[in-house]
Amino acid sequence: MTSDPIPLSPKYRLSVVVPCYNEEEVLQELHRRLTAACRDVVDEDYEIVLVNDGSRDKTWPMIRAMSDLDPHVVAVNLSRNHGHQLALTAGLSVCVGDRILIIDADLQDPPELLGDMMDLADQGADVVYGQRVSRAGESWFKKVTAVGFYRFLKLMSDVDIPLDSGDFRLISRRALDTLLSMPEQFRFIRGMVTWIGYKQVPLPYDRAERFAGVTKDPVKKMIRFS
Repeated sequence: MTSDPIPLSPKYRLSVVVPCYNEEEVLQELHRRLTAACRDVVDEDYEIVLVNDGSRDKTWPMIRAMSDLDPHVVAVNLSRNHGHQLALTAGLSVCVGDRILIIDADLQDPPELLGDMMDLADQGADVVYGQRVSRAGESWFKKVTAVGFYRFLKLMSDVDIPLDSGDFRLISRRALDTLLSMPEQFRFIRGMVTWIGYKQVPLPYDRAERFAGVTKDPVKKMIRFS
């Protein structure tokens, strides 16, 4: 008895992975800007992986609707809220691009920097990470604690984690494969990406205000993350 072979997953030039938690006010604009940025750089050779991290609003129905209308959108739904780092890991584990853009849903990190990131990758970088020059729309408390956290982390860690950088970055497939092979359950992805090595270069940029809605990182969650 024979059966048809299982088709291989398509492979794109670019995957974009976005964890989403209660982002109904942002999703339409996120989709519009990501689509424009991807088409400008790689034409139609891309996928956008939207991961619903147990949202309580209309985020999941909106993601499903987007995936029904746009074949470039891959919809991933987690069983509950697992937190940003595990939601990001879930998206990274299913994406199939040769290069992977990691970006948050709130549009504080501009998708329009994709072209500059791809240029640096073309020059040999396996990781191009955004490095914040300024942070618009954030409170004095958030700015001071963020500066303190990253500098304390740099002091305490053997890994030279770049200052003023988050998860916003473009990584190569080989860097992602190495990252996914790591067994850590409590994941700090920006630190793990730094640890794996390869050529990593910064891209300075000004971080914008959140497009809409409110931050999903209250003080209690940030303390637990730290």
